Amino acid sequence: MPKSEGRPLGITALSTFFTFGAAVSFVSFVSLLFPGSFLQPMWRLNPRALEGFTSMGRWAILLMCVVCVACASSAIGLWRGERWGYWLAVILLSINLLGDIVNVVLGTEPGAVVGIPIVVAILALLMSKRARRFFVLADRV
Repeated sequence: MPKSEGRPLGITALSTFFTFGAAVSFVSFVSLLFPGSFLQPMWRLNPRALEGFTSMGRWAILLMCVVCVACASSAIGLWRGERWGYWLAVILLSINLLGDIVNVVLGTEPGAVVGIPIVVAILALLMSKRARRFFVLADRV
């Protein structure tokens, strides 16, 4: 049986979500690497992010590259049903959750409160019996 037949819909959706994250972080990476390029207008969507990245200097470029590779890797690992993809997704989502909590507590980004229950729900999906069973069985196929 191909792995895709047994893949839970939530895992497929999460893999797609990480693919989107990889694409967005790649565009951010390229925009930071080539400031003033045709991609510059995208920062109108989140000018505070551009300010934050600008204050980081070249580290922001490295950060976006790492985020892109991590999201792409997680998307691939989840799609293939690999155990490492599962754990990478859990780690990335946990880091995101921690960041949202810190931003809300410090008042840096009060709107991050919206992300907290969303990430908790996604982590609950990953911890579900069906999701865990898929990743354990996928290693044996």
